[in-house]
Amino acid sequence: MNDDASDLIRLDLYPIGDRANPRRAALVERFKADLDARQVCVLSDFITKEARQRMIGDALAILPKAYRNRSHRTCFLNRNGDPSVNENHPRNTFFDASYRMMAYDLFDADMALPRFYRWPAIRELVADVVGAQRLFLNEDPYQPANVVAYGDGDQSTWHFDRGNDFTVTLMLQAPEAGGVFELAPEVLDDDDPDMRRLADVLQGRSRDVISVDRVPGALVIFRGDRSAHRVSPVKGDTLRLMCVMVYEPKPGVVGRPEVNATVYGPRTSQARA
Repeated sequence: MNDDASDLIRLDLYPIGDRANPRRAALVERFKADLDARQVCVLSDFITKEARQRMIGDALAILPKAYRNRSHRTCFLNRNGDPSVNENHPRNTFFDASYRMMAYDLFDADMALPRFYRWPAIRELVADVVGAQRLFLNEDPYQPANVVAYGDGDQSTWHFDRGNDFTVTLMLQAPEAGGVFELAPEVLDDDDPDMRRLADVLQGRSRDVISVDRVPGALVIFRGDRSAHRVSPVKGDTLRLMCVMVYEPKPGVVGRPEVNATVYGPRTSQARA
């Protein structure tokens, strides 16, 4: 199994293979500053055009096996409301989401995307940007690196990535219109039990929301644990294709079968423990 992905990366812009390279150190400091200031950083043109086309081709070939995921939920991913708070509270505000999910096991190990995910230089870069001493690959059969496909009318509604200090995505293909990644930085406030800032985001009243350009080939790192985020509705016939990658602070992490079944479909409910 080939774990080298140096052929996929714009090493002329991102010399990540050499940790002693001063250009790499400068890039890390730049993106750390962006992440601290905005809770998101964007590494544009991170992969080559050829690599992106290869990943798109692989994803489109696998698309018929993708799981069609539809849900009606709150931003906390709950499907039921909370009777202890008023009906306009974020815990009782529901949205519809829909997309198709391509799990990691559908990709051959030597395809471009799995190689990209496994390459240690990528993992080390992410660790340095997010301030982690070391990161490990996720060892679940389905979770490590997924491709999410959004067609006309699909969207990912406001939510948090609870329990994850950071999220890593790679934009493969933009739609004709819509499909904008929007982020409301740090709107969960322990001193605000009524979640008024979050409620403003959910009701479209907030000025805190920032939009992140949907530029194909960009690697995006963001902190979604306390920052609400969504993908706005996609319009047109061109699919929005985005890869989501999971890196862990400790080795041996696998997902719960019931969670896998919800995200990737019933076939995944027997995930190895």
